[in-house]
Amino acid sequence: MSSSASNSTNQGLATPASEERVTLVVENTRIVVDPALFADYPDTMLGRMFGSSLENNITRPNERGEYEIGEGISALVFRAVLEYYKTGVIRCPPNVSVTELRDACDYLLIPFDAKTIRCHNLRGFLHELSNEGAQRQFENFLEELILPVMVASAQRGDRECQIVVLLDDDVVDWDEDYPPQTGEEHSQIIYSTEMYRFFKYIENRDVAKKVLKERGLKKIRLGIEGYPTHKEKVKCRPGGRADVIYNYVQRPFLRMSWEKEEAKSRHVDFQCVRSKSITNLAADGLEGSPPANSGVAERAVVDGNYDEIYLLPPHPSPREPYPEVHLPPDES
Repeated sequence: MSSSASNSTNQGLATPASEERVTLVVENTRIVVDPALFADYPDTMLGRMFGSSLENNITRPNERGEYEIGEGISALVFRAVLEYYKTGVIRCPPNVSVTELRDACDYLLIPFDAKTIRCHNLRGFLHELSNEGAQRQFENFLEELILPVMVASAQRGDRECQIVVLLDDDVVDWDEDYPPQTGEEHSQIIYSTEMYRFFKYIENRDVAKKVLKERGLKKIRLGIEGYPTHKEKVKCRPGGRADVIYNYVQRPFLRMSWEKEEAKSRHVDFQCVRSKSITNLAADGLEGSPPANSGVAERAVVDGNYDEIYLLPPHPSPREPYPEVHLPPDES
């Protein structure tokens, strides 16, 4: 950094509060500031670092007497953030994304809101505010509406839950004789028009999925799919079979699991029964003999206990076609 640029930076950030100066190193750029600038903002990171006298401050400089600010913040963004301590407002530079400025504010513990930030990119700015608001809103939905349904499922011994969000005025009227055949009877219903509007946006569903993942849940799925509300008509098929047509509405759904031993639950324990081999079954002419193209698993008996499982190859079927085998002529 040139001396002229350094002087201009120092003049721009200097205040008459005191003659004491500190050097901050940001992205290999040295910025000299008056630590008294941060005294009125003790809740920010720089306020905690330099708010008290430097003699009593636990922050220690490097071997050159400079204070290094954490990586990931550019010098351009840091200069913009320093304006917060002078005017209370941060103006996002044209070449800086709103997300980058947001990350810097989060790291430096500076509030990111409409009172503090001024951005030309309103779309990016409002998107960041919506993400923050969506997280607060979903955490409220989670505690007030979703968690009680999950607790009820857990008390029944379930380890997963599927929830469908309906409007407050939605009416579900299923025919007891002809219920839907797609498994909706296992879904739990929450009537909330407010939550329906929340999940209408895919960005809000992404925020909700992140919150659920942070809370330790697994196999999380959120989306919008059809849900049957009432029967419209019944069509009779040949043979007396009836096809029921239901009216479907597009509504948000949530699926999540809190199962710990998922891999073990998918394991199937087979009961091993010692039986006759295929040859003996065929000789006895038993009707229960397995088909010719199937294998039979048998266990080897070691000291009277069943041990390893061996798979016996299937015996050939009399009806199975075999190619002719032509043996080479005898040279002798």
